[in-house]
Amino acid sequence: MRYDLIIFDNDGVLVDSEPISNRLLAAYLTELGHPTTYEDSIRDYMGSAMHRIHDLVLERTGQRLPDEFDDVFHGRVFAAFARELKPVAGVGDVLEKLAADGVPYCVASSGSHERIRVGHRTTGLDRWFEDERIFSSQDVGRGKPAPDLFLYAAERMGVAPERCVVVEDSPLGVQAAQAAGMDVYGFTAMTPPAKLAGAGQLFADMRELSSLLA
Repeated sequence: MRYDLIIFDNDGVLVDSEPISNRLLAAYLTELGHPTTYEDSIRDYMGSAMHRIHDLVLERTGQRLPDEFDDVFHGRVFAAFARELKPVAGVGDVLEKLAADGVPYCVASSGSHERIRVGHRTTGLDRWFEDERIFSSQDVGRGKPAPDLFLYAAERMGVAPERCVVVEDSPLGVQAAQAAGMDVYGFTAMTPPAKLAGAGQLFADMRELSSLLA
């Protein structure tokens, strides 16, 4: 099937940010008295909007994270991005081919607009993503696994959900794409394939995506 819109997740799919952000999230939660390992963070929070982190901590501990949590966390993440962040290997070639072939694409991320833009500027991917191609959970209020973000992106891009394919690397993202009635390709570079079993296609190297889409 040739799709009318390719919707990319951002963290872990376009930019190699998951190891950085989950390392820092685990450290900050532990610092605040909520012992969390890197593996815990990947399992529980990868692909989550910030509100889900707050909700899970409150549900598990009965304690609220401090009001400044998001600002402090993002400050640490952006500083680390400046030092360490790189694009996912091969993603530039994929985007170049989509643009050359005139295939519509966009990004729909649980991260904030600021986080998306900082990551893209740092890695040079901003050349591929004008403002009208960028969608955040901030735009809809509910993050993944709710389908709202993907449905919003498709609506804004003028494409029916059934004509979209989502490229995701988290179980939450796969669930959201399925709930939106979209096909989904699971990127397994960081996530065990079994955890993305709901995806219609699985691939481990971003360079494979162009042939899958063809």
